[in-house]
Amino acid sequence: MSRGDGSFGGGRSLASPAFPDDDGRLDPGLDLSDDTAMLATIGAARVFVPVVAVLGERATDGGDKNSDMAAVLITGADGRTALLAFTSVDTMTRWNPTSRPVPVYGRDAARAALADGASALVLDLGQPTFHVVETEDLEHVAAEHVLVRTPAGTAWVEAP
Repeated sequence: MSRGDGSFGGGRSLASPAFPDDDGRLDPGLDLSDDTAMLATIGAARVFVPVVAVLGERATDGGDKNSDMAAVLITGADGRTALLAFTSVDTMTRWNPTSRPVPVYGRDAARAALADGASALVLDLGQPTFHVVETEDLEHVAAEHVLVRTPAGTAWVEAP
């Protein structure tokens, strides 16, 4: 039973929320000025993965159908799968007003996409500008590698 201070008997405590003062707007650390800037900042930025109700099967007792909550995967014309994520609650609500926002770091969204067999993360689908993190870039973001600009172009490097 809770003691009113966030802890429970036996030394257990509730984890602090990862984003306690989050107002649902664009994370100021996420730079969307171009694809390179986005790739360089998305891993450490907070994004929202939408969760929607998915109708299940009819209950075995003959009652109403049940539903589950699930993240949204989409399939492109080329057959590849992508996980959806959004930069703000507002952009997610414009896409689907009934979806529920789950705030996560971009690196965790990338890991979830890979764990679900997706090859991309689509950021802000349905907006005038949206971004796609795909294939090798998705793997680098998930691994917390750092994208740096060099005289020869950009390169992913492992964080120290």
